[in-house]
Amino acid sequence: MNKKLKTIIMIAVLALVFYGIYSIGLIDTLKDFDKFQALIKDAGSLGYVIYILIFVVAAVFSLPASVITISGGIVFGPVLGALLALLGATIGAVAAFLVARYIARGFIVDKFGKNAMFQKVEEGVEKNGKDFLILTRLVPVFPYNIQNYAYGVTNINLFTYAIITFITMAPGAFVYAYMAGEIAQNGITTSFFIKLLIAGIVLFGASQVPKIFAKRKGINMETINK
Repeated sequence: MNKKLKTIIMIAVLALVFYGIYSIGLIDTLKDFDKFQALIKDAGSLGYVIYILIFVVAAVFSLPASVITISGGIVFGPVLGALLALLGATIGAVAAFLVARYIARGFIVDKFGKNAMFQKVEEGVEKNGKDFLILTRLVPVFPYNIQNYAYGVTNINLFTYAIITFITMAPGAFVYAYMAGEIAQNGITTSFFIKLLIAGIVLFGASQVPKIFAKRKGINMETINK
């Protein structure tokens, strides 16, 4: 089969999948905490699988994931919810990466290859390899969902991408899902405020890591932000 025709078919399939997702109201559900939580709870033991699959759908189609992360903590509890949120976010990021690399690569390069953000990612990977990936995952200079596709058309290794994504997404996933689950289970207590303070310190510490990392690796942060 002609490579261009294959790409067109794959994109058409993705478009049909998105239409199906839109038709069943999943996008509206993702915007509504109560509806989303009901969807997961009503699924019983399949809720775990559905939760992760929804994360994959959100990543592939660049849908908002904040409701998914927070709802995970509320529905599954602080610890399990945080773990599932991190696992789902990582698998979703890898799925979008694979779509960009093996399914829609030609389309993405043709349509977005000259985009400033895509060019910065490509140049950053060429000059700094995985160090640039670590930095852009820690500092959300570019939207996470767009990064998945941008890195998919670079030469970065899939395994490296998956591991770094998992590690760098961990602080945010745990803090948001864990805190949401803690409130749902125990309400606003003294213990919660202590944990919230610890979470704030963790996030602050995580925000300082990129500056130190960039300085040690000789990466100019100002160039990325422009």
